[in-house]
Amino acid sequence: MTQSIQVNGRDTLGRETVVEIIDLHKRFDDHDVLRGINLTARRGDVIAIIGGSGSGKSTLLRCINLLEVPSAGEIAIEGEPYRMKHGHSGIMKPADARQVARIRSRVGMVFQNFNLWPHRTVLENVIEAPMIVHGVKRGDAIERATTLLERVGLADKKDSWPGFLSGGQQQRAAIARVLAVEPMAMLFDEPTSALDPELVGEVLAVIRDLAGEQRTMLLVTHEMAFARDVATHVVFLRDGVIEEQGPPQQLFETPQSPHLQQFLGRLS
Repeated sequence: MTQSIQVNGRDTLGRETVVEIIDLHKRFDDHDVLRGINLTARRGDVIAIIGGSGSGKSTLLRCINLLEVPSAGEIAIEGEPYRMKHGHSGIMKPADARQVARIRSRVGMVFQNFNLWPHRTVLENVIEAPMIVHGVKRGDAIERATTLLERVGLADKKDSWPGFLSGGQQQRAAIARVLAVEPMAMLFDEPTSALDPELVGEVLAVIRDLAGEQRTMLLVTHEMAFARDVATHVVFLRDGVIEEQGPPQQLFETPQSPHLQQFLGRLS
């Protein structure tokens, strides 16, 4: 990946900063899950986040759209920091619920277990957020949803219930649902971990196509070959800290951290 320097919210290649995380901490009771994370995603970056179970990968993603509220630190989306305050117990919480809702509506998240509404058809799942959150007219929402479902290979499933789809089809529908709100950034939390092995490839193919469009994505994954081929930057988390990060070729071919060497060795 070409190296660049941040200047007034842009790097020297002219790319805007989309997600900026500064000294992020997250504690659950007495357990520190994240311990001082600093990370920047610029327009078009595909950042793969790897690491062992319990390293803080999913918690990091969930903090970006405040599904988990950080214990300390700052998160800014397109240069706008979340406004936070301390409650009576000293715990941080959002200071402006409307700001959180507005920012969250533009940061799409694809979960491990799809999270489709089971009582709505695939098409209804995809048009819901554009209509309710963004005020898109139903006809326009249906037109865009139809295009997106065709793109992810589900045009013939638009009137199906999620329960009648395979896991791979449900996850592709979930990706279409996120794309429908035209997100500034997409977060993928182990998007293939709940899938049978024969269905993994169809979901990865969709994500690969999105990466080719210069979309900004942060991807928690255990698919190392995919991360190496698609990511512009790889982050190795261990015990809540970034132990090593850099271009995929550097991390996968010449890892410096002994723990990263061991981690990759177990997967080979």
